[in-house]
Amino acid sequence: MRDIMGIMKQAQAMQEKMASLQGELDTVEVSGASGGGAVSVTMTAKGMVKGVAIDPSLMIPDEREILEDLIVAAINDARSKAEATAQEKMAELTKGLPLPPGMKLPF
Repeated sequence: MRDIMGIMKQAQAMQEKMASLQGELDTVEVSGASGGGAVSVTMTAKGMVKGVAIDPSLMIPDEREILEDLIVAAINDARSKAEATAQEKMAELTKGLPLPPGMKLPF
């Protein structure tokens, strides 16, 4: 019975830390870039885009598709960095807990 109570306390503490971490991920910002930095995107670690910067030299009407592709690439770069940051923070949170390898939280 003692072990169950210990596990329950750990679970409750983890829930509190998880809520704190979710709030923190709203404030952590990452940047992604493409085109050698000609397009950059800033977003939170939760994936909310905060800003887009485009080098004025890319504003050529006939090359609109290139600009669109660079924006998509920059967003995807920022998103992968945001996911890596969130996973890193989650790994810190769950360190020491007896969780199976590869188990992702929150469920």
